[in-house]
Amino acid sequence: MDRAVPQPFTLVGTARPKPERAQDLRELLLSFVEPTRQEPGCLEYHFHEDRDTPGLFVFYEAWRSEEDLNAHLALPHLRDFWERRMDYLEQDLEIRYLTMHSPYPADRATPAGA
Repeated sequence: MDRAVPQPFTLVGTARPKPERAQDLRELLLSFVEPTRQEPGCLEYHFHEDRDTPGLFVFYEAWRSEEDLNAHLALPHLRDFWERRMDYLEQDLEIRYLTMHSPYPADRATPAGA
């Protein structure tokens, strides 16, 4: 009997910083990458900058579950960022929650640190 692999909880977001805060936001968001990748439930966590629009930041996250994402968002440094995000941004974050139609194989469904 095949064991069903749970669907990851995924999202893509964009951040449009104030021009004078772009470098600050870039550094802050980069500082989140490695610690986030070590969190239980984190399957993928990537931070990008648009090639054609420097200063337009895009992030992609895949979590084992919505509960894992919520635990991530409850961490003190992320609660602090959420409260102060508009200090950096021209407009609020744009976040799209996605349904993954190409789920990870069973051997990738559990993060290495879990």
